[in-house]
Amino acid sequence: MKDAFDQWWEWAEKPLDSPLTIPAEIHNPVMQLAPHDRRDRMKVNEVVASYILPQEEPGAG
Repeated sequence: MKDAFDQWWEWAEKPLDSPLTIPAEIHNPVMQLAPHDRRDRMKVNEVVASYILPQEEPGAG
């Protein structure tokens, strides 16, 4: 089974014409890391595990 680190790098290194996507629960926290920290499996998995999606604003939609 792929962890968040594997999923991130599979997406990050995909060909430009690939339709591969990743969930916001992975993309958002990893993008908050410094670029060199995105290559650290432990840091990526930790930040993804502790990430909470921002809640939609009340009345939105």
